[in-house]
Amino acid sequence: MSPPSAHHAHPDPAWHGRVAAIVLFLAVLWPLLAWSEFKPWLLLDEQSLRATGRFLSAFVPPAHSPEFLLLVAQATWETIAMATAGMALALLGAIPLTLLVTERLSLSRLGTGRSGIFGQAIRQTVRWLLVLLRSVPELVWALLLVRIVGLGPTAGVFAIALTYCGMLGKVYAEILESSDAHATEALLRNGSGRLAALLYGALPEAASELVSYTVYRWECAIRGSVVMGFVGAGGLGQRMDESMKMLAGGEVSTMLLVFVLLVACADGVSKFCRRRLA
Repeated sequence: MSPPSAHHAHPDPAWHGRVAAIVLFLAVLWPLLAWSEFKPWLLLDEQSLRATGRFLSAFVPPAHSPEFLLLVAQATWETIAMATAGMALALLGAIPLTLLVTERLSLSRLGTGRSGIFGQAIRQTVRWLLVLLRSVPELVWALLLVRIVGLGPTAGVFAIALTYCGMLGKVYAEILESSDAHATEALLRNGSGRLAALLYGALPEAASELVSYTVYRWECAIRGSVVMGFVGAGGLGQRMDESMKMLAGGEVSTMLLVFVLLVACADGVSKFCRRRLA
């Protein structure tokens, strides 16, 4: 048995690395905070505290008149419809793009293990298309589309469809690439097409992860639909923007509570789907 002093003689061998990592993190973080003009102490300023108190006091009590609750219910349903329709359109675009961009579903890859130049060119073009779609946030798409189609949910639906098509296509391809390839390759070697190989070979292996990510994106689409309402895309966000401009804190409080319930329900749907596929 080693003497007690041995522990002091042999400190944790990784402590130098941990200290260096912390110092490096602080050295990188500090100029980033300075450049972003991050000043949290402004929240403790006397004027800021008074403004915060006035703002929060207007939230109590939440508005609960029957006419207003009916209006909120209609706006909430419009938000859910916008998110769901946008996700449906995104899926219609993401599935064929996933078929094209996933190397594992390539017929030319069989035997040699490598794709032809033509196949690589197509996949690279589709990858850049997916990058373009997801690099522009749905809020920016909504701002552009409102100028084209006018105010209302149509701009929000198209904005969600464009951005989420890029996101879903990229992540679906990564999930399928990382799943077990035996069933997919067996189907392709026996003359199966891409779609059949996807449905009967790749999907059974990755169904749980694909559904979980899809429902998570639907939850994000609901949140995005609320945000896009502030630029005139309809739904709960547009009603909240109107109430904030009128300084109706009680109405804003009610809509915030409804928004929290919406996200909680979406999380419940995600858990239910994962449980059924487990």
